[in-house]
Amino acid sequence: MEKVTNSDLKSSVDGGVVDVYGEDSATIEHNITPWSVSVSSGYSLLRDPRYNKGLAFTEKERDTHYLRGLLPPVVLDQKLQEKRLMNNIRQYQFPLQKYMALTELQERNERLFYKLLIDNVEELLPIVYTPTVGEACQKFGSIFRRPQGLFISLKDKGKILDVLKNWPERNIQVIVVTDGERILGLGDLGCQGMGIPVGKLALYSALGGVRPSACLPVTIDVGTNNEKLLNDEFYIGLRQKRATGQEYNELLNEFMSAVKQNYGEKVLIQFEDFANHNAFELLAKYRDTHLVFNDDIQGTASVVLAGLVSAQKLTNSPLAEHTFLFLGAGEAGTGIAELIALYISKQMNGSVEESRKKIWLVDSKGLIVNSRKDSLQAFKKPWAHEHEPVKDLLGAIKAIKPTVLIGSSGVGRSFTKEVIEAMSSINERPLIMALSNPTTQSECTAEEAYTWSKGRAIFASGSPFDPVEYEGNVFVSTQANNAYIFPGFGLGLVISGAIRVHDDMLLAAAEALAGQVSKENYEKGMIYPSFSAIRKISAHIAANVATKAYELGLAGRLPRPKDIVKCAESSMYSPTYRLYR
Repeated sequence: MEKVTNSDLKSSVDGGVVDVYGEDSATIEHNITPWSVSVSSGYSLLRDPRYNKGLAFTEKERDTHYLRGLLPPVVLDQKLQEKRLMNNIRQYQFPLQKYMALTELQERNERLFYKLLIDNVEELLPIVYTPTVGEACQKFGSIFRRPQGLFISLKDKGKILDVLKNWPERNIQVIVVTDGERILGLGDLGCQGMGIPVGKLALYSALGGVRPSACLPVTIDVGTNNEKLLNDEFYIGLRQKRATGQEYNELLNEFMSAVKQNYGEKVLIQFEDFANHNAFELLAKYRDTHLVFNDDIQGTASVVLAGLVSAQKLTNSPLAEHTFLFLGAGEAGTGIAELIALYISKQMNGSVEESRKKIWLVDSKGLIVNSRKDSLQAFKKPWAHEHEPVKDLLGAIKAIKPTVLIGSSGVGRSFTKEVIEAMSSINERPLIMALSNPTTQSECTAEEAYTWSKGRAIFASGSPFDPVEYEGNVFVSTQANNAYIFPGFGLGLVISGAIRVHDDMLLAAAEALAGQVSKENYEKGMIYPSFSAIRKISAHIAANVATKAYELGLAGRLPRPKDIVKCAESSMYSPTYRLYR
């Protein structure tokens, strides 16, 4: 294996945390020079989002960098700027208005944007991520102002390496890429899916501490089958039906090869919101040759497993004793099921095949059973168990008698009153996870879960819900949000210089997250920790993932740090303003 040391600071492919711009040194007490192509000064400095500080430029900086007269005379520190902006954002009536205001801030003053997001994460996460990002993608053509990230289309076939070189940064460590075919639960949004990679990478920086300059959002535009978009005069993508088969595969293969050629072996490529048939195939095809991660399959699985591991303290029974029933057998559902089976097999020192027998899936045609095996897609076949056919979810609950009900169907309100009551009649503490998002697609609301179970449900969801009061008790549901996992997971890969993603790393991430749930969280009915501590949580996840990478011999950054948690914390990007000389 290639040996990479901490002294290899200039290499763009060493997998280390290369601090070219001094972004990671925000707590060091010395001034920096605002370099872009040349020293940024005056009018150009105010229009460079990486270095612009707005009214926070000091008197000395205004003289040194030719800013006098270009700004009002007052000097406001970052804390006061943050207070003013949060006051402004809270005035907006609609979430999309807040989203657009934050996007404009990110394009104007990068550090202030991340400071806002870090300090107000619980309030702003639903704005920059789900559910608001879904609406933003639906209306992306109308609200589009300036490009963020790279748009690679069929027109660029044969030139993708040149397109990547058009991006100004060379030290890319994380790429989030989508083809826009299955955006959240909203379907095919084509080129307008770019809102997802942009939002995910904002969270990589804010929550996981990966430097903004090391992040690259990418949308692969192969057309769309969404007739509404094709007829929309403001649509920003290719106006053609989706390319499939050889044409699609050749474009994706060229992209993957170009990324490796341009950025090296250790750049993380995160697949996001690909349709089921492509998601599984791409992950299987490239997982042995590239550092790839599918958040919908693997990230969702890891965060849900963390909630289940955490919930053991409330159910007083190990996962191996539970019976799981899924509504939804797509990439999320089968990905979660597979990781649960892997976890149980390691707990019991048994086979994954044996562990799968505790897990049942319901799709649009009913319970997945052996008699349906010949007509099933390949990724569903491992879940076809011996049982008579059952047509619907309620029938499956009565037949299987699950202790855990997990929704990944994208079908809103499919956990009906009868379904919740059936789960509650079987279990003293039914564990119910309604994971589909945005909110309209959630299988049930927190209020429905707690009310219909008479306050006995242990509930988590994919979308945020307000606390629920039932018979004098207040229940705080937590969001089984991938944002708990992927930022720290990615940071762990970066600081270890990992060259491949292994399933054991997903287990390590889940265990780290479950370990951060406090006694106070449990007392409120929560099975995930408070999001306000997400940077600390991400550091522990990163440390667990990096440790596993070293144990598996997949780490390329040597020597191994003595204190990996401290290494993770010290590697995290800080958005505090720097003084310019």
